[in-house]
Order: sequence, then C-alpha cells, then structure tokens
Amino acid sequence: MTDAAVRPTKPATSKRTPAGGAPTAPHTADEAHEARIDIAAVTDLLLGTWADTRREAREMVKDPALWRVDGLPMAEHRERVLEQLRIVVSHGGSRRAYPKEYGGLDANGANVSAFLELVLADPSLQIKAGVQWGLFGSAIHHLGTKPHHDKWLRDVMNLDLPGAFAMTETGHGSDVAAIGTTATYDVDAEEFVIHTPFRGAWKDYLGNAALHGRAATVFAQLISGGVNYGVHCFFVPLRDENGSFVPGIGGEDDGVKGGLNGIDNGRLHFDQVRIPRENLLNRYGDIAPDGTYSSPIDSPGRRFFTMLGALVQGRVCLDGAATTATAAALTIAVTYGNQRRQFDSGSGTDEVVLMDYARHQRRLLPRLAATYAQAFAGDELIKKFDGVFSGREDTPDEREDLETLAAALKSLSTWNALDTIQEAREACGGAGFLAENRLVGLRADLDVYVTFEGDNNVLLQLVGKRLLSDYAQQFKDADAAALARFAVGQTAGKVFHGAGLRRLGQTVTDFGSTARSVELGLRADQQHDLLSGRVQQMVADVAGRLRPAAKMPAADAAALFNENQSELIEAARAHGELLQWEALTDGVNRAADDGTRQVLTWLRDLFGLSLIEKHLAWHLIHGRLSTQRGAAVSRYIDRLCARLRPHSQDLVDAFGFAPEHLRAPIASGAERERQHEAREYYAALAASGDAPVSEKALKKQKK
Repeated sequence: MTDAAVRPTKPATSKRTPAGGAPTAPHTADEAHEARIDIAAVTDLLLGTWADTRREAREMVKDPALWRVDGLPMAEHRERVLEQLRIVVSHGGSRRAYPKEYGGLDANGANVSAFLELVLADPSLQIKAGVQWGLFGSAIHHLGTKPHHDKWLRDVMNLDLPGAFAMTETGHGSDVAAIGTTATYDVDAEEFVIHTPFRGAWKDYLGNAALHGRAATVFAQLISGGVNYGVHCFFVPLRDENGSFVPGIGGEDDGVKGGLNGIDNGRLHFDQVRIPRENLLNRYGDIAPDGTYSSPIDSPGRRFFTMLGALVQGRVCLDGAATTATAAALTIAVTYGNQRRQFDSGSGTDEVVLMDYARHQRRLLPRLAATYAQAFAGDELIKKFDGVFSGREDTPDEREDLETLAAALKSLSTWNALDTIQEAREACGGAGFLAENRLVGLRADLDVYVTFEGDNNVLLQLVGKRLLSDYAQQFKDADAAALARFAVGQTAGKVFHGAGLRRLGQTVTDFGSTARSVELGLRADQQHDLLSGRVQQMVADVAGRLRPAAKMPAADAAALFNENQSELIEAARAHGELLQWEALTDGVNRAADDGTRQVLTWLRDLFGLSLIEKHLAWHLIHGRLSTQRGAAVSRYIDRLCARLRPHSQDLVDAFGFAPEHLRAPIASGAERERQHEAREYYAALAASGDAPVSEKALKKQKK
C-alpha cells in the first residue's frame, strides 16, 4: 500500500491503532507483525460448496454489456435487461436448475450459487432472471407434471417463452391463502374460467407483466362443483405474438419504482378467461374431466404449504444475493477508508486514514463480521436446498427445516443489507452519494428485497411458530415430575439451562482485570450459551403466555397471539442470529492454517459480542450478565475492532471481487493517488521555502 511508503520510517510501537489514530498505527497485518489470513484460502471458504460455479458466473459478469448504466431512462433500462437475459442464456446460465431431459443440468445448488452473483452486474438483471427461471419456470417445473414440462420448459429456458409469476394481488401479498382470483371449472367445456371479481384481486407487482411476459403462472382459488379446494397454480397465456393482450386479459404498468427499474413490473386482471383443464399445474391437486378433485395430500392446509414450499428457491436466492451485495458495499467502503485521509489530529502530522479512527472501525468492522456470518450461513442454506430439491434428502421434515431456515436467513440478510449499505454510503461521505460509486444504487435496488418473497416480519412469524412447535414437542409425553424438573432447571441461576456455567451475578473482579474477564468469560462456548440461552428463554416465555389459548374461544386465542406477536418475531430473529453465529464458527474451524484461524476467530468473536451488545438490555434484565461484564463487552468490542483494523483490507479482499465487479472509482486506487499527489505538493512547497505561514504559527512566534 502507498500508505506504508509515506508514513514515518519510525516503526510502530504498538500492534494496535493508538487512540486518536496516530499515523504510526499499522495499516496492514504485515506491518502489525501479527498472524494474517491466507486471502485465497478464505476466498475459497467464502465462495462455499459451489465456488467454481460462482467464479464462472463472476467471469460472465465482467462483460460490460451486463452492467447497470446509471441514469438510463426506464424504458431503455427495461429493454437492456431483457437483452442481458439473452446473454445469460448464451452462457448456459438458464439451464442449471432444470432436468437434463430438457437440456438442463439438474444442478440446483449450482443454479442458486450462480444466480446470486448477478447482483454484481445489475440487480434488475438478477431479479428479472429470478422471475423468468426461479419463479415462472420453477412453478411449471415443481408444480406441474411431465406433460407441462414437455410443452413449456425448453421455451422457458431459452427465453422463447418469457413469463410472469402471478401470485401477489393488490389486496393480498404475504397472505396467499386469501387471494381473490378464482379458477372455476366448467365441466361441460372441460375448461377453467380465470376471473378477478374485484379490484383488490388484480395480480400486482409482477415482473414481466407490463411488457415482456407472454404467459403467466396464475395462483387462484380452484372451485369445482361448488367446492373451493384452495389455492392452485394455472398456466395462462397473456399475449399474442405481437405483444398484445389476448381477449379477457388486461393490465397496467406499475411505472417508476424506488429501485429495480430495469424490470417491467405490472398488474394483470382477468375477465372470464378460459383455459384448458390441462393447464392446471397438477402435481399436488388435479381435476378429472367430470370435475372430481383429487390430491396426493389429503390435508388442505398441508397441501397449500407444500405447494408454496416448492417455491422456496426465491428466498434462498435473495439471502445469497443480499450477502453478495453487502460484501461488495463493504469492499468499496473499507478500501476507501484505508486510503482517504481526514484531519491531522491537531499535532501538525499527516492527516489520518479513516480506518484508523475508532469510530470508523466500529461502523464497518462489526458489519463486516456479520457479512462473513451471512456468507457461511448462506452456504449451509444452499446445501440444504440442494439436498431437498435434488431428491437426495427430500422428506417432509427436511422440507420444513429448509423453509424455516430460508425464512430466518433471508430476513436477517436482507435487513442487514439495507443497514450495511447505508452505513457504507455514509462512511464514504459525499463520494458515497455519487451514483458512480454504486452504493446508492445498490441500496435503492435492494430495498424491496425485505418484502420480496414474503415480508420479513411475516417470515419470522413462520419461524417463531416452528420454534413454538419444537418447544412443545419437548413436553408432549412429559409427566408432572419431568415438567417440575424442567421448571427448576430454568430458574437454577445458570447462564444457560443445563450448561453448567458460572452462577449469575458474577462480577468482573472474579477474573481480575476487565480485559481478562472478557477474554476468559465470553469465549466461543460462553457466546454460544448466551445466544442460545436467549432463544430458549424467549420461546419459553412466549409459550408460557400462549398456553391459555388452548382453552379459549378462537377470537380470544387470536387476540392473545396478537399480543405476543412482537415477542415471537424477536425470538425468531434471535434464532436466526444464533444460526449465523454457529455457521461462522464452523467456517472458522475449517480454516487450514493457524494465522487465518486466529484472525477469523477474532472476527467471529466480534460478531458474537456485537450480538450480545445489541441485546445487552435483555441479558441484563434477565440476569444473564452482570452490569460490570455488560460494560466489558462493549470495551472488548472496541479492542477487537482495533485488533482487526490491520486485517480490514485482507478481509474484504477475500470476498474475491475484481474491479469489474465493484466498478466504484473510490475503490479503484484513485483516492490513494489523490492523497499521494496532495502530500507531494505540500512537501515540495515546504521544501521551496515559499509556503505561507499559518496565522496560528505567526501568533505563537509573537508570543
């Protein structure tokens, strides 16, 4: 780095950044004389199980034809993204998820891994690809049967049949079971009649609906013989070869959005549109010519959730895409922070590099640790997805686990993306607000990710209900004595039930110094016990408050649940954070060399302690930490940030992005050159003897 060449030749007296950001602080791991990471090895760890596929996708993304062009008018942006989809097809990128019988590759995990890299090119491209192949095509693939596959899958893959995924309605989004569109079976004609009976039943926010979609997979209430068999999916043609709506179908353009304006989102409505009986995607429910309904799943509720579960791919993809975008934003911000200088600490020395400031470290490094945790958790999610959708591990329990995991991780990663990209933008000052440096565009485009494929709060409620169900299973066959023993264990004064840790109320003096108490008291197993203990206690508390609901009238039970909804969602969020911590810990343990493992351990500790600090009030209120140790947590986070500061560039470089992926001038080395030019100018001016004397110095001389 140029910084090393321009700093004083006097060696650093400390391995950590001194208070005030003195210019002698080490900026790199090499200068700090500490263990450093093997960047290439960490890149392999971060890229995960399908690293080769992700590298292949990143090579494709280097093509400027795939890049977002800032300021492009919406109509031009939409057409550009459509052409970009054709480039993806030419690279074989549309084939991975589909059966070999139709020209696909049967590679579900590889498909998701490649898809998430498209966010580096243009998030509009990524989401439009997701609409075409991850939603429209997946509905045909996973909800249809062989006749449907034979008829449509090849054209879907090749983009000869662009389509929309028509589930969400203006009046109902996450509550899919309540959608208003109907598909009524006409037994005499052997046709379904698709109809939107009121304005709120219009299908809305649909990618490909405004312009490019020629067909849609439409979710509607299946009615036959006067019986509503619930929501099913139908293949419905939308437009003719000239791009005009077929009779009975109308629509509107959603217009300009807060982001993703390369996608032609729109609304659709249906006025008694007739389709053949065979256009019902009938894997989980079918209608015979005489109108008789049949399904391999007897329970209407389980059938509905099975159908929706077949489309979990979208949440898996959004989790990984949010992590990739967040990693890119942090790479830009940390690289800039390692080069940009501001203020001279009042001593007339060189201006200080931003990353030397403790506050700047606090802003970026805990978020970097969280992004590492997301990356490792995301790979576990993709492996789970691949196991289920390949058929190797396709059981009801595995599917339920996949849905729960996807709901938890997608929620956390998309929320974190908005928080981190915004912080990265602010950390880059005015330069971060320029569109050319990518951060504002990424923030705008990823905004809707938190409500795509399910609002995050709704998804976490799903996770919370699963946690309650698992909690109840502990006591399914328990007798009174077992319940009493559990109750005693819960109040036995331990940090975590059954963990055998030290008693509550332990003070810092038990360990000696504050620094030593944190080092010894909150290492990996203690972090895990605090995080997992919080989840267990929160679930137990909600379960206890909901217990009377079993004997209440339905309306009263619903009101009681509503009273505890926020607490249940927070428990689910805590569960997701625990999963991320565990995944990061597993990733650390896979590091081959000692230096890499040491630095990643510090990063894991930063993530764990940041979570504990974030929920410190809870830990204090529930007696899980003493006030002294609670204060020590924050101080140790500061020390970890300083310890990790020399490794900051290595850690973001390990994400493996090339300049073509970032495309941010402030992360290109241009800032380093500006700083070098400025310092040379002032050095030459001082050497010439022509430098003006500052007023402050003049006043000192007069004194």
